[in-house]
Amino acid sequence: MNKKALIGQRIKELRKRRGLSQDKVAEKADTSPNYLSRMERGTENPTLDMLIKLSDALAVELWELFDFKHELNPKALRDTLKTLTNEITDDEKLRTAIRIMRVITR
Repeated sequence: MNKKALIGQRIKELRKRRGLSQDKVAEKADTSPNYLSRMERGTENPTLDMLIKLSDALAVELWELFDFKHELNPKALRDTLKTLTNEITDDEKLRTAIRIMRVITR
């Protein structure tokens, strides 16, 4: 999938997660619902200004529009998890991470 489509998919995902319609997000971002729809389908190139408006309308940080880690395959996700756990140097944070993982895996 190309980056434009990934960004569009991410915008749509964030919008739906917040229970917002295209009309509502378009209104908040001062754009048309049609333009937002084209962005979500990956057929439009949003400007940086538009991405900033969208992040504000969706109440997310700008970087979150580009966070595609959830799109990784299971092997890549496991590798990322291993890398993250190896980077934890604080014992208490390591204990907390283990407690979280135990809760998730139950």
